[in-house]
Amino acid sequence: MGEIPVIDISRGEQAVGDIERASRDVGFMYMTGHGIPAATIVRVRSAISAYFALPLAVKLRDRITRDNYRGYIPLGFFSANAGDGAADRYEGYKLHHETPADDPVCAACDLYGQNRWPEQPQDFRESLTEYWKKCERVADTLLRAFARILGVSPDRFLALFESPLTNMTLLHYPAQDPNSAAFGLHPHKDTDVFTIVPPDPVGGLMIRCRGAADWIRADAPGDALTVNIGDLLELWSGGYLVSTPHKVVNTSGVERYSFPYFVVPRFDTVVEPMRLPQPGFERARVHVGDASRAVWRTNWQDAKLTEAQRELVEVNC
Repeated sequence: MGEIPVIDISRGEQAVGDIERASRDVGFMYMTGHGIPAATIVRVRSAISAYFALPLAVKLRDRITRDNYRGYIPLGFFSANAGDGAADRYEGYKLHHETPADDPVCAACDLYGQNRWPEQPQDFRESLTEYWKKCERVADTLLRAFARILGVSPDRFLALFESPLTNMTLLHYPAQDPNSAAFGLHPHKDTDVFTIVPPDPVGGLMIRCRGAADWIRADAPGDALTVNIGDLLELWSGGYLVSTPHKVVNTSGVERYSFPYFVVPRFDTVVEPMRLPQPGFERARVHVGDASRAVWRTNWQDAKLTEAQRELVEVNC
């Protein structure tokens, strides 16, 4: 309990039991055998570090808006408050499942659409699209495993992820003072089904297991992915699988880059227990579209822009 296990997902059905135990006891696992080449991840990290190194005025051309949560997120602009008045210490770039404007789902739900793609660096779109497709294959393998764990038909379960609200956040955590009490990303639980996080050479991710008081480091070995359970899967399982609190504190002294991939069902999916709830587990059913809209459009931190940032926003509107 509390130790993050390493699971080889290339073992197929033989890995399902290991995935179930990790999801039940810890809520986090390290995934090997995932088939994503190290070179693909290195290319993405290089592209996003080059993007975040651009002048703020250039990045603000791609910024998110209240009506379109796709694009650049300035430092402290759209982040949940740490609880002490200080915004989280990251800047980001938001991407979503790419949906053509003429797809009927766009007319049914305003959360769908096409991504904003920056002009620089030139390989930004290509490298992220390649990585996204590989994450889709890993997600498909995991969804089939979770269908088994939930006791439902894989085909029925996968159908809930056609035209998904799956999304990715590209994150840049500036180096923090080792003595700073600020968070790179405040303690939270993910609101998705599960999250796939690439190998991280810097570190800073920490988790707090169920019933534990202390935080432990989540440093994946080698080229392993980190996978964690989100609130939607916890709800689907009736509390059998656990969504675990985690945070990021970058006191490494160097820049940290991450690009978590958040797996989310189709907008009209209603999430409620698929198996008998655990004793004492009580939670209201969740409409995925309504919940996603609430997450995207609350905790907006316009007021936390500096005067210089505000002027740049006005120029680039």
